[in-house]
Amino acid sequence: MSARILVFAGSNRTGAFSGQMAKAAAMELVAQGAEATHLSLSDYPLPIMDEDLEREQGIPDNAMRLGRLFAAHDGLLICSPEYNASIPPLLKNTLDWVSRISMDGDRPFKPYAGLVVGLCSTSNGVFAGIRGLYHLRAVLMNVGAQIISEQCSVGRASEAFNDDGTLKDARNAAMLTALCRSLIQQASAKNC
Repeated sequence: MSARILVFAGSNRTGAFSGQMAKAAAMELVAQGAEATHLSLSDYPLPIMDEDLEREQGIPDNAMRLGRLFAAHDGLLICSPEYNASIPPLLKNTLDWVSRISMDGDRPFKPYAGLVVGLCSTSNGVFAGIRGLYHLRAVLMNVGAQIISEQCSVGRASEAFNDDGTLKDARNAAMLTALCRSLIQQASAKNC
């Protein structure tokens, strides 16, 4: 059985570099034999994480939908921009809401348990968004995900992509290939 990988960007901005990276990553995963599901967080709007809201109304339906999607896949590939050297608020809020899930109906449910995660970043700057991945890695490890060591960080992102969505630079393309290979291998091993 091929690895099932859920791919998404940490930004909903039209033309976001992280969205372009997610497209390139999904194509690379498929080229390497994985089943890639590419989603947009704009299809799962969530209120700002608020424990009072959670106590009064429970976990939002979209957080539950995302949690079920996370758990239905062997791995995640998250493509994140960097905001002020850290995680963008949309992505952090999404990860926080999903981390609050402990039950699905009457059964215990932890969407991140055993989930293998690969990370990409994009930025128009020279740091390539890598500073944000440090924080993203810490958040995901805290909620129980297994983060692979390979990652792909693409700087000067406005010039990084070909018209077909692939990466122009051979070094960037090699980083993405290595990341996807490792993610597929580790996510597939989870099923053995």
